[in-house]
Amino acid sequence: MNIELPRQHLDLSSAIAEGDIRVLLMVLVHMTGDEKWLEPPYKPKRDVRLIPDPDAGVPKEIQDEIRAAALNLFANGTPKPVITDPGDELMLRMMRATLGENVAPEYAPLMREEMGFVPREARWRERPSGEKLVQQHVLIVGAGVCAIALGVALGRLGIPYTIVEKQDEIGGTWYVNRYPGCGVDTPNHSYSFSFGARNPWTRYFAQRQELLDYLLNVVREHDIRRHVRLSTELVASRWDDAKRRWVSTLRTADGEATFESTALVSAIGQLNDPLPARFDGDEDFAGLKVHSALWSDDIKLDGKHVAVIGTGATAMQLVPSIADRVASVTVYQRTAQWARPVKGYSDPITDGAQWLLAHLPFYVQWYRFNMFWRYGDGLLPFLRKDPAWPHPERAVNKGNDRHRQELAEFILSELKNRPDLIEKCMPTYPPYGKRILLDNNWFKTLTKPNVELVTDKIDHFAADSIVTVDGISRQHDVIVISTGFKVSEMAARLNITGREGKNLKQVWSHDNPTAYLGLTVPDFPNLFLMLGPNSGPAHGGSVIFQSECQSRYISACLVEMIENDIAAIDVDPDAHDEYIRNVDAEHERLIWTHPGMTTYYRNSRGRVFSAMPWRFVDYWKMTHDPDFTQYRKTKARQDS
Repeated sequence: MNIELPRQHLDLSSAIAEGDIRVLLMVLVHMTGDEKWLEPPYKPKRDVRLIPDPDAGVPKEIQDEIRAAALNLFANGTPKPVITDPGDELMLRMMRATLGENVAPEYAPLMREEMGFVPREARWRERPSGEKLVQQHVLIVGAGVCAIALGVALGRLGIPYTIVEKQDEIGGTWYVNRYPGCGVDTPNHSYSFSFGARNPWTRYFAQRQELLDYLLNVVREHDIRRHVRLSTELVASRWDDAKRRWVSTLRTADGEATFESTALVSAIGQLNDPLPARFDGDEDFAGLKVHSALWSDDIKLDGKHVAVIGTGATAMQLVPSIADRVASVTVYQRTAQWARPVKGYSDPITDGAQWLLAHLPFYVQWYRFNMFWRYGDGLLPFLRKDPAWPHPERAVNKGNDRHRQELAEFILSELKNRPDLIEKCMPTYPPYGKRILLDNNWFKTLTKPNVELVTDKIDHFAADSIVTVDGISRQHDVIVISTGFKVSEMAARLNITGREGKNLKQVWSHDNPTAYLGLTVPDFPNLFLMLGPNSGPAHGGSVIFQSECQSRYISACLVEMIENDIAAIDVDPDAHDEYIRNVDAEHERLIWTHPGMTTYYRNSRGRVFSAMPWRFVDYWKMTHDPDFTQYRKTKARQDS
């Protein structure tokens, strides 16, 4: 089979000339089996940037040799690769070589799976009959990333499932959120599923529409839509111990109906219910007031005086995207935020690189690995408290303090001509103590003549303005509330009742949701929570990676139950409680429990309930193969 070149390239060399050296080296190892490409003088230099230099720090003459070898290899077509799955030992060597750092051995099996060299999905020991499978059914609530991941896993196993979604389209957060500038803050080559056709991303950090299009393409590719009921809301669900099923009430425009399922899955995640900030005089404002998560396409901002309340991830995307087309934008800030600069954040992916990602064997897998790694576990050591560190007021350890200095220098360089903004924009807490944010020309935007940053507290709204506590009134046509979500409720808002009438909202009282592995709760049989308590990625990573770990766990549980005639499982309370103690103990060592730190990851009592304390490789291992000794099991009736 010959490689067919895209029209915009005169020859293969022009595509390879745009390739990433560290990735081309791994392609050469796979295709030739020659491990010399992992040794000097070819080894790339370490580059910790989110978007690394494609030259990999390799001398020009060595780059030329590598590119020439790749060109020669594919000049007459695509040869059969010598190595498809490298195995753990060679995989580790390849990862260490491409990154220029000493990767821990436990990452090898994870990345072989993540890159598709070995299968991830759960498998039957012996596939059950269709008659046995048809008796099973899984009800999934929500049609976003998590539901798509689980739908693919269940579809491959032949386990029947239905997804209900209260919105009128699939996509979850990427369908609902449509404010200007909305996009991903994880490199999209890692913010994508490990399975399915590779997406031709146009840039490194994709915008909302491109992400939604990608998810809908996955839905089409895996025939998920026929399992989805749109504009359908779960009103309540209760466990019926006699039937050993969940009995759910679903609401549509035509009324309510009952739906029975052997398993119930909450795939609504954590960031789905907007938290509207309340201010005195809310009802007095005569202009448009909207939460960023409730944005509609018919909102027009051109030439308007706009207020944005909040300075989190949403505001950092929204404000730079509208500043040049509004009359003015006033940002009301409660807390200054650290933001990481990312060179190339908005850059397009070149045509040659696009072609290599689509056509060159093994190129997309190793490119994805590089992006996965750069936004993975590498930051976690800088978030660990050092009890001997003498300056806890500014950082949690020496490395964290070095990051603080780098981030502070970035703010100073961006605001060098606006000393009045420096004090307002310089955070007082250790770096990464709140959600990690990426600079999208945020600080530069604040220096524009039509942009004002207000740090005085809001006193009240008036008919056409916001008045701060210092008595200053600023006129606005539009107020955008970007103050986040009701994170602590999670699946409790779904009105789920388990054994003995226990309601999940009551069990999770005092804003304190807990779940074993973030997935299961005692006395709620066959209930699984995707992106549940303490499973949200906070030190980097990708929600999509978490969704695949959890869909693997859920589907593996169902396989075990069906093969062994188990009607119901719920986690043992002792196993649950021990896991939560371990989570809390680990969080006590991490930045989010730092004295004085306030973040939506913590509840009113200071417990971190949202963020995951583990490395991604640890959580992958925890959720890969269910340990049924941690569960109470109810056998299926022989006559059922």
